[in-house]
Amino acid sequence: MTTIEHIMRLAPVIPVLVIEDVAHARPIAEALVAGGLPVLEVTLRTASALDVIREMKQVPGAVVGAGTVLNEHALDDALTAGSEFIVSPGLTESLAKAAIAAKVPFLPGTATSSDIMRGLDLGLDRFKFFPAEANGGIPALKAIAGPFGSVRFCPTGGITAQTAPDWLALDAVLCCGGSWIVPKGTPDKAAIEAAARTAATLPR
Repeated sequence: MTTIEHIMRLAPVIPVLVIEDVAHARPIAEALVAGGLPVLEVTLRTASALDVIREMKQVPGAVVGAGTVLNEHALDDALTAGSEFIVSPGLTESLAKAAIAAKVPFLPGTATSSDIMRGLDLGLDRFKFFPAEANGGIPALKAIAGPFGSVRFCPTGGITAQTAPDWLALDAVLCCGGSWIVPKGTPDKAAIEAAARTAATLPR
């Protein structure tokens, strides 16, 4: 079974995608995969998100998951659409237990030590740190991660092409999530592929 750690290690950056038009799904996925970022987080923030997941799944090499999964109903919808991993902005016991039961790689959001301890009690040790910059940025994650030596994170929220290298330099960080790779609007495949190629070569 694929683990969330395996997915987190596939590339240094996971593009966080908010896509309104399903017609944009395939060209965006093709550009990202070609640029070396195969892990695609499609947020369930638009009416087309589930169809976007289905479309992106058709692109060879793409590892497509659902983000902004808030409850068990959204989890079921995401899995039915073919999501290969699940990302949530927070951590609830009901969603965590449902994701574990479904045996799907799961990356819940955490912001505090209590969040992490609750996750550890449920058998989870890989988390999203969200919203990363608003929660105090790198100093905050360094401090929170300190007591949890085996825990690893994917910080997401407010990270840019300029700050990503500093986040990835942290021992506790396996990858980071970013929306800067794919701007809103009609996709420019060449620009997306170029941005992906730069992000894919970031050291960690």
